[in-house]
Amino acid sequence: MTETRAALAPSRAALAPSDARALFRAGTAVPTAGWCLGRTQANMISVPADWAADVARFAELNPAPCPVLEQTAPGARTSVLAPGADLATDLPRYRVWHDGQWQEHSDVTAHWREDLVTFLIGCSFTFESALLEAGIPLRHIAEGRNVAMYRTARPCVPAGRLHGPMVVSMRPVPRGLVAAARAITARMPAVHGAPVAVGEPGDRSNAELGIPDLGRPDFGDPTVIGPDDVPVFWACGVTPQSALMASRPPFAITHAPGHMFVTDRFDRDYLLAEKG
Repeated sequence: MTETRAALAPSRAALAPSDARALFRAGTAVPTAGWCLGRTQANMISVPADWAADVARFAELNPAPCPVLEQTAPGARTSVLAPGADLATDLPRYRVWHDGQWQEHSDVTAHWREDLVTFLIGCSFTFESALLEAGIPLRHIAEGRNVAMYRTARPCVPAGRLHGPMVVSMRPVPRGLVAAARAITARMPAVHGAPVAVGEPGDRSNAELGIPDLGRPDFGDPTVIGPDDVPVFWACGVTPQSALMASRPPFAITHAPGHMFVTDRFDRDYLLAEKG
């Protein structure tokens, strides 16, 4: 049975990753922002083996939106990031892609193929625990909503048959805390690192990234931006899905945006030491 976001809000942050994955396997289908705080979350894209080299090269050429944490062997449904987990059942929502079009599923066992190579890509949800510890509020977590994500006018570097625009996630940050948010996330390049753009207080659009209306995200939920809030934009691991839309490979499986693979790794595993 699918639980409501409100019912899960009081306890989701303290859940063990294995318990969260068990809930998703049983049918809970909600965004994972704020779940298992302190544990790394990952984006997922699985492609036939003959497309794997293109995805790997695309990630190499676009490290900010596509930092690869793991690449599996063909057909593998397991991950070194979460021993015992099943990549076909343990995410809350998936997308199955055919020629650039997708349908969502809660379980992709019936769609899995023995030639699928899976890439687990760093997710900005991973640095949110560090932001919260620093006293930087995250409105989408407080409201139990998905983060706002936008396709931009900034093209990624193409690789083989893959091309498409970068996707960003946006979090409104109080003006006086923007520098702290930038410094904290810059120390976590494996989960997107520092912001790729910073707006002005109260902005409702962003010309630098070609986003006409921040109230209408392409993925996720809209977030209220207060008059003293600065929209801060990070490269986003939904970017490969933008490339799937543009490049139209015959088949792929991904997570649904915001519905991540919750791993057993700790966020601090991806935190660079401060320079002395």
